[in-house]
Amino acid sequence: MYSNVEYPLKQLAKDEFPALLSEIPDAPERLYIKGKLPRPETKLLCVVGSRRYTPYGKDVCKKLITNLRGSPVAIVSGLALGMDSIAHHSAINAGLQTVAVPGSGLDKEVLYPRMNQKLAEDILESRGALLSEFEPKFKATPYSFPQRNRIMAGMSHATLVVEAGERSGTLITARLATEYNRDVMTVPGSILSRSTYGPHILIKTGAIPVTTSEDILEALGIPKESVTNTSNLQNITDDERKVLQLLSSPMKRDSLIETLGMDITEANILLSVMELKGLIIERLGEIQSA
Repeated sequence: MYSNVEYPLKQLAKDEFPALLSEIPDAPERLYIKGKLPRPETKLLCVVGSRRYTPYGKDVCKKLITNLRGSPVAIVSGLALGMDSIAHHSAINAGLQTVAVPGSGLDKEVLYPRMNQKLAEDILESRGALLSEFEPKFKATPYSFPQRNRIMAGMSHATLVVEAGERSGTLITARLATEYNRDVMTVPGSILSRSTYGPHILIKTGAIPVTTSEDILEALGIPKESVTNTSNLQNITDDERKVLQLLSSPMKRDSLIETLGMDITEANILLSVMELKGLIIERLGEIQSA
């Protein structure tokens, strides 16, 4: 379980809300947070899909998010079992920030689902965030999930639907994104699969079909030249991967070493090797991904 001491819960001031939330007609009155929101210039991509995903859906979600590595994109999802969890895990593994918006309060006693307590900790340790409009000890209810979906859609620049059945709650998020004038993207699939009923309906109504990560970058207006070359990230060590995950935002050297929890000498050697490999750069007293 994650610690309230390590990751204090606080209420955001209105001017600290994700910027796009101010554009929706049913914006939340208050927001509680644990962790750190992405920098304002980061593009937020809401990724949603079925809890009962198929192997195809899982593989597609992982591949699309993994191939966003090095881009100024953060992944927003709902911490639910199924595709939400895959999206969060894939973002963490790709070194992208991720924001979870559960259908409950953020107190560890009520955070839902209980099975994803470890995932919540991983999100915080990778410098992501947990975000909720519900009071800290609010327990999830059937109505709280559709309610939180508007925050996911409203704070994001675009929404990607991976899989969704005919009556999937995922389609609520897609509808809200459309109402908020956000791009909706979706992954085509087999016409014989019930899990791709939703995506095919969305494509018929104007959603952008996605077959590669480049489709996502184009929809978000991110030029290819702004994406860090990741060809040298195939054989990095676990320690190097951890550093890159922490550097979703630039950090002071001392803060980075403290967060790593390593011996100072070992940490400095690690950072020097990573700089020689071209994985990180130190500028104006801060270390950032190359």
